[in-house]
Amino acid sequence: MASFNCFVLAFLMALSFSSINIGLATRHLLQQPPLPPMPTFPGATLPPLPSIPNLPQPTIPTLPQPSLPKPGTLPPLPSMPTLPTIPIAPKLTLPPLPSLPSIPTIPTTIPSIPFFSPPPAKTSP
Repeated sequence: MASFNCFVLAFLMALSFSSINIGLATRHLLQQPPLPPMPTFPGATLPPLPSIPNLPQPTIPTLPQPSLPKPGTLPPLPSMPTLPTIPIAPKLTLPPLPSLPSIPTIPTTIPSIPFFSPPPAKTSP
């Protein structure tokens, strides 16, 4: 997080130093004498576009209409051949699964550590 703060600080410093140069350049341009007016040039005229000639329209020949058979005159559909039957496979039985050994349980309580009694305090005479 500290490196991000340093990056932001360096970015803001670079931005402020760059704006100082822009401010000085702007002041320098404002102190210049005004520029002479731009000369006016006559507008350029374009020649008129040529007219498009009228072309003759081609004649489209008529195409002969195809003759289609009537829907009632179609030949009958062929019959589907009979498919062979698939023999039934014998049902398989799986042997019973072996029983798994029991997993020992992990104790959840922490045994207490016995503390020894402190030595007797020395009495002052």
